This record gives sequence, structure tokens and C-alpha cells, in this order.
Amino acid sequence: MTEKAVVLDEQMVRRALIRISHEIVERNKGIEELVLVGIKTRGIFLAKRLAQRIEQFEGKAVAIGELDITLYRDDLTLQQDNDPLVKGSDIPIDITNKKVVLVDDVLYTGRTVRAAMDALMDIGRPSQIQLAVLVDRGHRELPIRADYVGKNIPTSSEERIVVALSEVDIEDKVSIYY
Repeated sequence: MTEKAVVLDEQMVRRALIRISHEIVERNKGIEELVLVGIKTRGIFLAKRLAQRIEQFEGKAVAIGELDITLYRDDLTLQQDNDPLVKGSDIPIDITNKKVVLVDDVLYTGRTVRAAMDALMDIGRPSQIQLAVLVDRGHRELPIRADYVGKNIPTSSEERIVVALSEVDIEDKVSIYY
């Protein structure tokens, strides 16, 4: 796999997250009843960053959680591994009747988001589920769209989007590989 281009550098990632955090607050008319839930793995780090930004300008912390969708994936039987590695979900508050914003790094086919919604419904019944992604690359297989998008990056199906975050990858950047 060869890096074709860096489409978001550290500053662009930071700006996209600041914009998304403001959009979340504006659309929800504040942060009452709001919960940010990151989809493991990179979605968790993005959710934490959004929560930090929101707390900076709202003066109040927003609830955050982590969601592991491993057992909800529809491609488990297609994978060659013996047993899936389940990391566990951690949502510290009851999400029933809350506005939940699912956070992920890349929206592609929509299957990960569908699995995340199934996992959320097994935990509680939110009044609303919204979706925030750093990158929307297109190629949807399911009728799912993001409410908040850092950047739309049209790709071919042969290309891959790789999101690197400083928490796990040393630096923040989004690249296209082929």
C-alpha cells in the first residue's frame, strides 16, 4: 500500500473537529441530554476531542462513552479469524431518551454505523441518534448519512482512507492510499 496523498494535516483535523463540535451544540440547542459515543477505536479518541472542545465553549462537560460493535458486525462469518476480539463497551450513563451522537473516523459503506445503532439499541433507547464522522468517503451500501462531516473525500473503491490520530499513531493526518 502506497500513500497517494495527505488530504488532512494536523491543523485541518483540528479545524474540522472544532467546526463539528460547534455544529453539534447548535443543532442540539446546547448539550442537555447529549451523549457522545465513540465507535472503537479511533471514534473514541475523536469523541473525547469533541467533548473537550464542547466543554471549552459551553463551560460544562458533555457525557461520553465507548462502543464496541465487534459482535454486531454482519461480516463476522466472512473473516478468517477464529474468534472476534471483543473490547467491551463503556457508556457510563443511561442513554434512554438521550440524544446520542455516534462518532467515527470514516464513513464508507454504512455497515459499521448500522452495527453501532444495533449495539446502542441493546443498551438503551435514545430519543435520537446522530452521526459525526471525520471523513465521508462515499460508496454507501446502506441508506445512512452523517449529520456532521469533517471532510467529504470522494474515493475509488480501490483507494483506502487511513486516519492517523496522535493518541495511537504519533501524528494527526488523513491520507489516501492505493
